[in-house]
Amino acid sequence: MKYGIYLSLSALLAAGLLVHSPAQAQAGACGEERDIKQGLMDEATWKRMNEAFEQVGEENYSAAMDNLNYLRNRARDDYVKAVVAQGIGQVNWAQGNYDQSLKDFELAVQLNALPNRTHYSLMYQIAQLYYAQERFDEALDKLDLWFCKVPVEEHTAAAYVLKGSIEAQKKEWPKVIESIDTAISMDENPKENWYALKLASHYELEQFTQAADTLEIMVSRWPDKKAYWTQLSNTYYKLENEAKALSVMALANRKGLLDKEGDLLYLANMYAFQDVPYKAAQVMQKGLDDGIIGNEERYWTATGDNWYAAEEYEEALAAFEKAGQVADAGKIDLRRGYILVDMERWDEAVEALGAAIEKGGLSDRQTGEAWVMLGMSEFSRGNWSQASTAWNRASRFPEVRNQAQQWLAHMREEEARRGASR
Repeated sequence: MKYGIYLSLSALLAAGLLVHSPAQAQAGACGEERDIKQGLMDEATWKRMNEAFEQVGEENYSAAMDNLNYLRNRARDDYVKAVVAQGIGQVNWAQGNYDQSLKDFELAVQLNALPNRTHYSLMYQIAQLYYAQERFDEALDKLDLWFCKVPVEEHTAAAYVLKGSIEAQKKEWPKVIESIDTAISMDENPKENWYALKLASHYELEQFTQAADTLEIMVSRWPDKKAYWTQLSNTYYKLENEAKALSVMALANRKGLLDKEGDLLYLANMYAFQDVPYKAAQVMQKGLDDGIIGNEERYWTATGDNWYAAEEYEEALAAFEKAGQVADAGKIDLRRGYILVDMERWDEAVEALGAAIEKGGLSDRQTGEAWVMLGMSEFSRGNWSQASTAWNRASRFPEVRNQAQQWLAHMREEEARRGASR
């Protein structure tokens, strides 16, 4: 059975959509009251109608349509005409003939002979069909008429959502928010897509404070939806509330929701921007270790920078070593060399500086500085010959020539002092 087609005429009666008792007069919010007399159907018509709806239930639409067309041609009473038009409309809907279905339903309404519940349900269905056909002005007109005719206590949250959806297509964003807020107020368990439509409307109006308020509700109701956490963080960032933007993403990370490279890079950058390099380094390191962040020089370098800023030098060295392993040029190894020289770890400094010089890709100043520091490291290890060679090489670079010559002079003085002491 498709599109909610009723299985039998009896089912329609049970649902209250086709009744033979007098219809209660309906006072509408606009227009005149409906004063509908009792609808009657003779036994032969009843049997054929019931047979048609059973055929619909069996998806035998051709046979159902034959029966309904037979009844339409014989019908003289407006009530029977309206019931038949409704039935034909349902068959056309089931077969995807929405244009014809719309005409059938509108005829059933125009005959003004069906009981209130059926009459107004068809009005609502007509609005839905216009919306499905992207005829939004007509859809809204029909829905507004339905709101006018049906008592307020019978309005539904779904009807206001439909209204908001139509208004969204017409880009009437303040009205969308009003409709969706009404729907939310009427339902103990508002749907996720209702909030999504409300949120989109606030963004369209650049109402970022209201958007943040909406997202706060969304993350509390659907805490496993990463998109809402990242949107909330971005929204607080737009509001220049960087502290909240960071706290939202940090909480999402603790919940294990940040599983993409971009998410972790965004969080690490926010930590760094808020001058929390230790946390920034932690996020980067874990992302790299887990394989979420790509094994690239720039990411290992950023991790090393943050560890260094946090004065975690061992971790910084390890990160720079990883960066150097995937780097084509020697700049990262040179940075590692600077740190190792500062820490007076001469053996490791010699290895790092040697790698930097061998890989190349350095400026003249950087190359000269590498030779100077290599000389310092060899000198400190007691390898004066290697130190002399390194400083002589450094002397070829004008940017560090004086420094290299000072070290050479210092070494000669030290040699003389030691010679004199012997």
